Amino acid sequence: LNPRHRIGRIVADPLRVNGIDSPESRALDALDRVQLGRGFADRYPHQLSGGQRQRVGIARAIALEPRFILCDEIVSGLDVSTQAQIMVLLEHLVAEMNLTMAFISHDLSVIRRLCHSVVVMRSGEIVEQGSTAAVFDAPAHPYTAELKAAIPLPETDDTWLTGTEA
Repeated sequence: LNPRHRIGRIVADPLRVNGIDSPESRALDALDRVQLGRGFADRYPHQLSGGQRQRVGIARAIALEPRFILCDEIVSGLDVSTQAQIMVLLEHLVAEMNLTMAFISHDLSVIRRLCHSVVVMRSGEIVEQGSTAAVFDAPAHPYTAELKAAIPLPETDDTWLTGTEA
């Protein structure tokens, strides 16, 4: 996001470059679609949180009404709550706009949540692919099993949530 430009211009520029009519109006519509609102058009990137900046990037992508979007580490660097909000937004946009999205991510919990199918790559080569459920439930390749085993999970006991002894 260009720090010298306001959000409205940042979202409208791809529309303008592609000769789309009413780029400013469509940019405002895109900001509404990502749940930021039109008031954000007058702000600068430094005035936004990380999650809001991510929504601007998504607005910029969807403003052109594409059929396909490639998302590269789309929620990395965001706190867990903001990640969840962005994932819900993406699911909503996929359904509403009939979009296809592909996700590049090292965070397998994101892949598990958002994807119907998965391709596992190692050193630029595909080592496994299939439905997300099948790949996660029974990894066929040792590298996939290593990745799955590396997912950080909380170690819990009976008192984890209550803080009291059982």
